[in-house]
Amino acid sequence: MTLYPKLINDALATVVYPGTKKNLVEAGMVADNMRIDGMKVSFSLIFPRETDPFLKSTVKAAEAAIHYHVGKDVEVEIGTEFTSKPRPEVGKLLPQVKNVIAVSSGKGGVGKSTVAVNLAIALARLGYKVGLLDADIFGPSVPKMFGVESERPCGVEKDGRDLIEPIQKYGIKLLSIGFFVNPDTATLWRGGMASNALKQLIADADWGDLDYFILDTPPGTSDIHLTLLQTLAITGAVIVSTPQKVALADARKGIDMYNNDKVNVPILGLVENMAWFTPAELPENKYYIFGKGGCKNLAKEMGVPLLAQIPIVQGICESGDDGKPAALDSNTMTGLAFINLAQAVVTVTNRRNREQAPTHIVNVKN
Repeated sequence: MTLYPKLINDALATVVYPGTKKNLVEAGMVADNMRIDGMKVSFSLIFPRETDPFLKSTVKAAEAAIHYHVGKDVEVEIGTEFTSKPRPEVGKLLPQVKNVIAVSSGKGGVGKSTVAVNLAIALARLGYKVGLLDADIFGPSVPKMFGVESERPCGVEKDGRDLIEPIQKYGIKLLSIGFFVNPDTATLWRGGMASNALKQLIADADWGDLDYFILDTPPGTSDIHLTLLQTLAITGAVIVSTPQKVALADARKGIDMYNNDKVNVPILGLVENMAWFTPAELPENKYYIFGKGGCKNLAKEMGVPLLAQIPIVQGICESGDDGKPAALDSNTMTGLAFINLAQAVVTVTNRRNREQAPTHIVNVKN
């Protein structure tokens, strides 16, 4: 039996690639590098990207088709090529991003996402280029707070790579897993799936040139935090807490995570959210319903700045639910508080960059 290219191509024409529903030859996936040496044939299949979900099954199907249609004795060697450039290696991601700020909390329910969203908006209002990543894979809230729940990011080709184009609103580039899942259904993913999804939102998106890349992290300490630390060199962390003792105890754990010798991410400062309650009809009154001065004392104890104290007013909840965060209006008490927070973050970040070496990506062995 003599092998020749038409025999091989006819066999490959029986294999359908699921990505396009076309056969391998029709889809132009058979590279022009076929080599035949006796009963041995070698060639490459061309896939859109290195992470193609159909890659392994398609290669196996191609090999099986040759054995079935040409002969069981044929020795088949199939390589792979990609039309899209591979993802940059860790350590070279987001080269145009100047500062990566993680907004973190030791526990849920302290308003971390509210602070992250309003900090991003306030920074943009101060004239900075800002991106916001909702890294809370299991409880994404950024789409609702920006009023873009129905939006779906598009794909864009840039520098030979297929990238996700972030949604833009209020001058901010933003992405969230909430754009890709049903908002009414629980996200039942194992840790590895969640981490891979997060890496994709970071590495396979067109974030471009940013002064500040804000990460709205999940509450507590988890696999997601470890993924962020192993994927990005985080400039510094902003810790959010309420004045309650139980919240402050969890805030210490969050601070300890970033201060860990293996992590070594600088704490830029603390934000005391829900610092006091002020009724709209009595703007001069302050009611310390969760305690008084808890974050201030913790900041002093830990040797970090207290960046802001954000009061509770009815409008802050309504504005977030309506997709119009409080920082959009600096004439309100909370809007002004978030503008002051943004200015404080700029100051401490600039000081951190002057006085401390750049953060390195964390290499933690599980």
